[in-house]
Amino acid sequence: MHTLRAVVVGAGTIAGLHLRTLAASERTELVGVADISGERARLAAEAYAIKPYTDYKAMVRAEKPDIVVITLPHVLHKEAAIWCAEQGCHVLLEKPMAMNARECADINAAAARCGIVLAVGHMQHYFAENVKAKQLIQSGKLGRLVTIIDRRYGYYYDEKRPAWFLDKAASGGGIVINIGSHSIDKIQWLTDCQITSVKAELTFYGERGDVEGSANLLMRTSHGATASVSLFGYRGVPPANETELLFTDGALKIVARKGLWISGANGYELVDTGAKGEPFTPQWDDLLNAIGHGSELSITGTYAQTVSAVVDAAYRSHETGRAEEVAVI
Repeated sequence: MHTLRAVVVGAGTIAGLHLRTLAASERTELVGVADISGERARLAAEAYAIKPYTDYKAMVRAEKPDIVVITLPHVLHKEAAIWCAEQGCHVLLEKPMAMNARECADINAAAARCGIVLAVGHMQHYFAENVKAKQLIQSGKLGRLVTIIDRRYGYYYDEKRPAWFLDKAASGGGIVINIGSHSIDKIQWLTDCQITSVKAELTFYGERGDVEGSANLLMRTSHGATASVSLFGYRGVPPANETELLFTDGALKIVARKGLWISGANGYELVDTGAKGEPFTPQWDDLLNAIGHGSELSITGTYAQTVSAVVDAAYRSHETGRAEEVAVI
């Protein structure tokens, strides 16, 4: 496969990780970065000796990339992804895929119509501890999955977080759509299931913005297991990012970026998960393989739409006060 030309749209924090990955790839030629802020675009471009743009459409027309990585505010995902697909570009779209599942469906329809590969940045599929956990689950040695407990704690209203994240009109919501998408994705991907219903309770105690800062989600999966997700984004609470999976014959505990533990005779025992490399490179390689060789891609737009549909159901549940079925669009 020939070297593929790639550009990045948006020059925020997450874009820096994509830029570094693309620049290091021998299969990619990084040729441009665009941001509405000329200063951000210039600084990002200087680091990799590429051309900065303030208009991503002008960049795509000028550079004619094979792949566009989109890291814009969520409200702009649909327009940018569809437009880039219509230019014949393959797309890697940061999560959440869009503001809601209906927008995801529109993006997926455009990708199919234009014949391009669409990937969504669900990074949980590439952490070593998650990959090993999935292998252990699939082995069947732990028996039948009964319940999942997932906790994500971290101050959500930090001054370093761009203001648009805290503006529902631009972000689609707060801790559920942004952080909860990771938990939903992890649960579905690890267990090869889909979440079918959600009962959600949210709070709105943030000192800025109009989005929720905590959520408790009680969910049921297509395999009959239950999952509880606790998201907490207020001050003063120690950070947490861990998932416990309880089976009829044992248990797994995943602590993000720290390791995987399996139940044994003396409690939890550490599991060797192999290499601890960062997840952006295997994500990028998966996309390149899908483009060049038609290989299977787990982070498709079709899959990402199911994650968005669970987020939609959580927000509906908070409004109605009852469990909501996850809609299939």
